[in-house]
Amino acid sequence: MAKILGGLTSSHIPAIGNAIAKEMYEDPYWKPFFDGYPRVRAWLEEHKPDVAINIYNDHGLGFFLDKMPTFAIGAAHEYKNDDEGWGIPQLPPFPGDAKFSWHIIEHMVGNEFDITSCQELAVDHGFTVPMQLFWPGLEQNPNFPRAIPISANTVQHPIPTLKRALAFGRALREAILSYPENIKVVVLGTGGLSHQLDGERAGFINKEFDKMCMEKIVTDPDALTKISREELVLNAGAQGTEFLMWMMMRGALGDKVNLLHSNYHIPISNTASGLMLMECVN
Repeated sequence: MAKILGGLTSSHIPAIGNAIAKEMYEDPYWKPFFDGYPRVRAWLEEHKPDVAINIYNDHGLGFFLDKMPTFAIGAAHEYKNDDEGWGIPQLPPFPGDAKFSWHIIEHMVGNEFDITSCQELAVDHGFTVPMQLFWPGLEQNPNFPRAIPISANTVQHPIPTLKRALAFGRALREAILSYPENIKVVVLGTGGLSHQLDGERAGFINKEFDKMCMEKIVTDPDALTKISREELVLNAGAQGTEFLMWMMMRGALGDKVNLLHSNYHIPISNTASGLMLMECVN
């Protein structure tokens, strides 16, 4: 049977992709951010997950505002990256696991989640940047896992509630654990924490709210479901809605987790960056 090892969180802003390409790991601006990742990479190297389920939000490469599915799951044998206009080098295709994807899709639909299944899906920086951060070298890394992308709508309102996001993750957990093959799975919840990139509140960051979310998502994620979508935007900024993908990841980990590592850093491109490694207990 499939086993869930744990969950990871990470920012995914395109500027990180450029910093990786330019190897700016010791740059004073970037060093506090990159210094958070070796501990997580060591854990991944020790446990060697076979599959990474990467929960991210598309930024116009795979979907756009005219057609934005609430939840979409990749069901392809590989996922191609493409030029988004940020100057990030285009990456080789990411290997998928179509058989496992279809198992998850069938289970999620059976649990009343309406899924857009994608047999072809271009993945943008929301997906690629965390994969680069956790598995440096990507396909050259001997521990590079197969990937399943899950895209959530955090852009076109109405977006899912945090309660719905957590419920999605719990159904995802059931789907993973019911898979009959003996594989090890890690679940990624990507996106920044508080940030707003435009409008009158451009540059808005709420450290107090971010820290509360990072604490509660470990100990009491259900408490966070009381935050409405409007309150989330107010407290975390227009793009801080990406936190719902952290909640999807957290639901997949079960009731209890051990927090093994965390790092919080601002500013990275006007985005509060939160890194967490949570290991499953049950």
